[in-house]
Amino acid sequence: MNQYIAYCGLNCEACEARLATIRNDDGLREKVAKLWSELNGVEITPEMIHCEGCRMDGVKTPYCDALCPIRQCALAKEVETCGSCAEVQTCEKAGMILGNNEDARRNLGMEG
Repeated sequence: MNQYIAYCGLNCEACEARLATIRNDDGLREKVAKLWSELNGVEITPEMIHCEGCRMDGVKTPYCDALCPIRQCALAKEVETCGSCAEVQTCEKAGMILGNNEDARRNLGMEG
């Protein structure tokens, strides 16, 4: 599986936080921090926008690194992605993404 597909099926290659990191683009970091702050109702600073990808070695945003319940579960279960977990169809954590994101389901090899 493409190493840039996150445990939940989102495509890290297209993530603006990853793009800002690999391009060292402070303007994009500011844009992402502002948007994510508004969407999540918490302060996210441009300094937090450093990520190389959910399943990749390297730096991650604070949320992706330590707070994302999907990533933490997949790491604990030692699965490649949620798509390889036997409980994915009934999982509330994975359902946060997979319940309304057809691209994520497709990326994990699940029916749309």
